[in-house]
Amino acid sequence: MSIPTKPSIWFHRISIAELNRPKDSLVDHLGIEVIEIGDDFLRARMPVDQRTVQPMTKVLHGGASVALAETLGSTGAWLCVDPQKHHVAGLEINANHVRAVKVGWVTAVARPIHRGRTTQLWDIRINDDTDKLVCISRFTVAVLDLPSR
Repeated sequence: MSIPTKPSIWFHRISIAELNRPKDSLVDHLGIEVIEIGDDFLRARMPVDQRTVQPMTKVLHGGASVALAETLGSTGAWLCVDPQKHHVAGLEINANHVRAVKVGWVTAVARPIHRGRTTQLWDIRINDDTDKLVCISRFTVAVLDLPSR
């Protein structure tokens, strides 16, 4: 007996290489890279290095964690809509910083909580190299109609 697989939530498919292609952006500067596209989640990682730490304490900057969370949530939201009809824009993001990280990588997993006609709500969890929770973020996204031509 085969186990039924979950259907994908993505409106369109795109490769990891295509998602990682944009250069000369905040995402590129921080070293954020998508590493997995599941049927209902995205996974990305970011280095903890001189680009992403606080200058005085040398621990992961909370703003860098939020940039990682918003990047992944926005990407997921965009993948869930028809790009010929809609675009997405962040409305609100919050983050609870749970643990400091000094070295290595952090890995984020984004999953939708709600995918509605006009809004989406995403849960993003960031863990360190030992799989300990670093940050939990909730991201609200507006789904907007493209302007008429």
